Amino acid sequence: MLDREGFRPNVGIILLNQKNQVFWGKRIRTHSWQFPQGGIDRGETPEQAMFRELHEEVGLLPEHVRIIARTRDWLRYEVPDRFIRRDSRGFYKGQKQIWFLLQMVAFDNQVNLRATNHPEFDAWRWNQFWVPLDVVVEFKRNVYEMALTELSRFLPRTNYRTQNQEAHRGEHRHDFRADFKAEPRSRYLRGAIHHDHFDNPTDNSFDAHRNSMELPPDACYEPDPQVAYETSATPNSTCSDNPEIDLPEPAPHDPTRQAR
Repeated sequence: MLDREGFRPNVGIILLNQKNQVFWGKRIRTHSWQFPQGGIDRGETPEQAMFRELHEEVGLLPEHVRIIARTRDWLRYEVPDRFIRRDSRGFYKGQKQIWFLLQMVAFDNQVNLRATNHPEFDAWRWNQFWVPLDVVVEFKRNVYEMALTELSRFLPRTNYRTQNQEAHRGEHRHDFRADFKAEPRSRYLRGAIHHDHFDNPTDNSFDAHRNSMELPPDACYEPDPQVAYETSATPNSTCSDNPEIDLPEPAPHDPTRQAR
């Protein structure tokens, strides 16, 4: 379903945890990471499509999240011709998206990347809100920047608690102090995945037959024994309603590179 300008209606999902970290998914069989997203079917509202895609790609149900905000208007990106299926070239231009900011109110073990027979991701992690755009396919980066910037003002204030114990009349009393603050914006456009430890980058690497793909620390890998990881996907394996073929991979992240 395309509009008159050749853009396919789509939804994007920025899913927060209680620390304002975002769900960051690794596209199946690739090195690239992205937010959940998907097309709006005929007759669906953006919100209905969002909940459907949330379940299909992340395995969560409406009761597992709460809606915080959404973008006011469509955010568009154009897809280069070489990444468009031949039968869609000439009339398909790209995607127009409504982005939703959600907060997860369930436990992490509710996440299920295998909720359907056509998984979008094979690994996921919680990442800082200002995600590293150098691991996102290039023509989506501007939309990611616009969505993150517009929705950042709706970030919930996080509650960091520290516990002090002191004696009071021979008993221990708990004194909780809360420091409320929202996460500040960082220079994420120039950065890569930042984490506290990367002393041995091979610790989280896959087997050699999986192209030695590396996962950041704390990422969760969900293998599917029925998926042939060594076999590249072909345009015929994509959904019939998606004019795009498999997207290119950004250059693998170099952990020795320093953010400027």
